[in-house]
Amino acid sequence: MISHIGQRFPASISHFACRFTSSLALIGMSYNTTHKYDENSTPFDPLKFFNDHRLSRQPSIRNTKILHAHLLKTDAMRSNLFFANSLLSWYCKSSSMFVARKLFDSITLPNLQSWNIMISGYNGNSMFDKSWEIFCRQHSFGEELNEFTYGSVLSACSALQAPALGKQVYSLAMKKGFVCDGYVRTGMIDLFSKNCSFEEAQRVFFDVSCGNVVCWNAIISGAVRNGEYWAALNLFCQMCRQSLKPNGYTFPSVLTACCSLKELQIGEIIHGHAIKCVAADIFVDTAIVDLYAKCGHMDEAGRKFLQMPIHNVVSWTAIISGFVQENDSISALKFFKYMRETGEEINNYTVTSVLAACSKPGMIQEASQIHSLILKLPLILEATVQATLINMYAKIGEVGLSDSAFSEIKNVKDVRIWAAMMSSYAYNQNSRKAVESFLLMLQEGVKPDEYCMSTVLSTINCLHIVRQMHSYTLKSGLVIHATVGCSLFTVYSKCGCLEESHRVFEEVPNKDNVSWASMIAGFVEHGYAGHTFQLFKEMLCQEILPDYLTLTAILTACSALSFLQASKEIHGYAFRLGMGTDTVIGGALVYAYSKCRRLDQARRVFNMLPQKDAVACSSLVSGYAQNGLIEEALLLFHDIILTDLPIDTFTISSVLKAVALSNRSSVGTQLHAYTEKLGLQSDAHVGSSLVTMYSKCGSLEDCCKAFDHIEKPDLIGWTAIIASYAQHGKGSEGLATYELMRREGIQPDAVTFVAVLLACSHNGLVEEAFSYLNSMVKDYGIKPGHRHYACIVDLLGRSGRLKEAENFINSMPIKPDALIWGTLLAACKVHGNYELGKLAAEKVMEVEQCDAGTYVSFSNICADLGQWDEVLRIRELMKGCGSNKEPGWSFV
Repeated sequence: MISHIGQRFPASISHFACRFTSSLALIGMSYNTTHKYDENSTPFDPLKFFNDHRLSRQPSIRNTKILHAHLLKTDAMRSNLFFANSLLSWYCKSSSMFVARKLFDSITLPNLQSWNIMISGYNGNSMFDKSWEIFCRQHSFGEELNEFTYGSVLSACSALQAPALGKQVYSLAMKKGFVCDGYVRTGMIDLFSKNCSFEEAQRVFFDVSCGNVVCWNAIISGAVRNGEYWAALNLFCQMCRQSLKPNGYTFPSVLTACCSLKELQIGEIIHGHAIKCVAADIFVDTAIVDLYAKCGHMDEAGRKFLQMPIHNVVSWTAIISGFVQENDSISALKFFKYMRETGEEINNYTVTSVLAACSKPGMIQEASQIHSLILKLPLILEATVQATLINMYAKIGEVGLSDSAFSEIKNVKDVRIWAAMMSSYAYNQNSRKAVESFLLMLQEGVKPDEYCMSTVLSTINCLHIVRQMHSYTLKSGLVIHATVGCSLFTVYSKCGCLEESHRVFEEVPNKDNVSWASMIAGFVEHGYAGHTFQLFKEMLCQEILPDYLTLTAILTACSALSFLQASKEIHGYAFRLGMGTDTVIGGALVYAYSKCRRLDQARRVFNMLPQKDAVACSSLVSGYAQNGLIEEALLLFHDIILTDLPIDTFTISSVLKAVALSNRSSVGTQLHAYTEKLGLQSDAHVGSSLVTMYSKCGSLEDCCKAFDHIEKPDLIGWTAIIASYAQHGKGSEGLATYELMRREGIQPDAVTFVAVLLACSHNGLVEEAFSYLNSMVKDYGIKPGHRHYACIVDLLGRSGRLKEAENFINSMPIKPDALIWGTLLAACKVHGNYELGKLAAEKVMEVEQCDAGTYVSFSNICADLGQWDEVLRIRELMKGCGSNKEPGWSFV
């Protein structure tokens, strides 16, 4: 707007030129030094001086004030408003808004340019409330407004997050006939896309057909900002169909959309279009590098990066973060080294990417070096850098260094720092320290956000503390956040309070897919898989579109119930949603069909998956093994190795279980060697499977060796070794191992107590068995099941105390099943107790009429006592119910 005034400058200023020549010659010299006018010097050209000063990106505040003083001395501003407006513009550019406002208020009759300069000046200095104030004053005075006025004040409304005010301004612009102006429409589109809704922004954009590229850029960037990536690509296509040429602002937005959608093929097409439309542009080139990096094509990303004529900090950060995303820390650090060698300044985004690259066990030296570099830079004061530094040490496993990094931070009032510290403890499963940090944060007067609350809740396993935290979330209002609500009902579920978990779930106001999936998983975990289908129906009734998390959770319920029909329905629904070949859902489908004993369909789904992950592989191997198809399981594992498909601990564990079922010790030994080669022998899952496999193959010594190689045995590993001792008649060693497990802080579960009671049973430790049975109820709140009671019956039977065993069965709080009566029947056979054996046999046949083993056991008791008539009668009963005795077989 000042350039328009400048066109009238020569005619209006000529009679002032001679008056300013001597006085303005002082500008640029020392302010305190007096110089005589040199007659031979070049005459001062006011037009040139004003133009030079106006075109300067950052005008000197000193020269501006000197010029202002001379204009006041010569009284020039009274007769020509151009000088005042020029001074206003220069003060605004130099961020001297207080002086600019005083000058503006001194102008008797400011014109349209004066008002516009002040509004845009306040915008440029982020004083948006002042921009609105000036606009209101201008409008109340009845001053003229133009498209620049409306566009600038709409930008202020956007920054103030005041869409209601923006709508009033836009209505006024429409009334004055500026609705078709690109500057005004761009401002309104930007306002709606940032503060209201993308639909409103689209309505403004499509109200009038537009051939302005700036408007198209605004609506496309607004779509990307609101996560409407497909809409952004569709708008780009419409723009190209209208023969509008995209520019350097268009391509970064649409390439960002392709990055978010992982649509590399579309991105490559846009890349080709950018080559035709835009010359070398650092922002477009950076977006192209980011596209290939985010889509995992680092070779191409590196090639495009090296082809860039110049690099800035954003392009360097894009290539470094791409390598970090691909888990290639070495290349990320190499590029960071090259960046430092070029002298390019780094920012907090670069530093956080490099710190993430060092967040691996064994990289403590590199982490320390980067930490030292950060300490030399002012970036250490950035909260995001400090938080990433704490997280880096936590992921390396150096929690002590995380504590040290935290203690060095002077400003602990930033909630992100506390969140990082709690996340560090949570990552290393230190619940006590996480809760202590939370309490210390409250003492420091820092209010936790939803991320802090979710993090600390994820670490708690004490119901009393959970309820206190629940009360705090209600008091602070954090419970309204979906992430906090999800963490709350998840931790209640983890503590075994499913009813309270569901109550919290019902109270969460805005449930997202993660919330629904977590609640469904909670029902499945606690044995209420049937309730999950009703929950899933409620979700669909609320018109919430399930994602892969929810579908995976409901497929887990189908697996638990062996519900084939529901599995097929979910399979079809996944195809309708376009997720039929998704890797995660595919793995869940393979597992569900395997559990339903439909191995043909499981294999068909497995073969259809474009990318097979470890879950799908281990699910199918496990399915074959559990259904007795041991050869198929081993052949599939062999194919997985040959085709370089992913092999993880779960796959190895599954095939080891298959070997255990087949009692093939030679194959098991080969697999053990293979796990050693992969370096997985210390994993808890693999180690536990090795223990079980060697136990089934009869080698207790190898069991103990496999257990000793486990780095951190979990509950399953401890239970496996206790059961191995019990099965090999080493009850005392098994009980000693149980006590060692307790001293390690591992809480036993129901399966562990089965192994403990078996150890007591195989060694005749009656009193100890009753002590452990009481302990599981009193100390751990575990209700004994049929298997626990069967162990006690077996123990009493082995000790010849059959009458006590009968009395124990009759006094049990649960109804005895076929397993318990069958155990008593086996004891009666050993001790030749016909009467009690007959009673036990009748009880078993009431529950399982066609159990061949019961008929055979009771028949053998009768045969041992010489009651051959009874033997014949039992054999006839066996034939009558259609039960047949399978012939025995042996591997030997």
